[in-house]
Amino acid sequence: EAMQAYGAGSQVLGVLPFSRSHESEADMIGLTLMAIAGYDPINAVKVWERMSELSKGKTPPEFLSTHPSNETRIKELTALLPQAKAEAAKFGVTFK
Repeated sequence: EAMQAYGAGSQVLGVLPFSRSHESEADMIGLTLMAIAGYDPINAVKVWERMSELSKGKTPPEFLSTHPSNETRIKELTALLPQAKAEAAKFGVTFK
């Protein structure tokens, strides 16, 4: 039983937060690349808003998931919009 508790604890306290940070980093990179490619990055936020609506709250708690919650993704992507647009502007891509 001690090994099971250790395994569960290491998952919740170690592996899952690490996986969520990788997902957040991937979201940031994807948002920037889509902006540089000319796609308005606000659409990434809209996708996660729709995902949140469709899930109707039937998602596991974030601390038990390998992915950030829809709400966390929406908040993080929204905060990153100015940075993604600034990077795109370096390549001559601008958004309204």
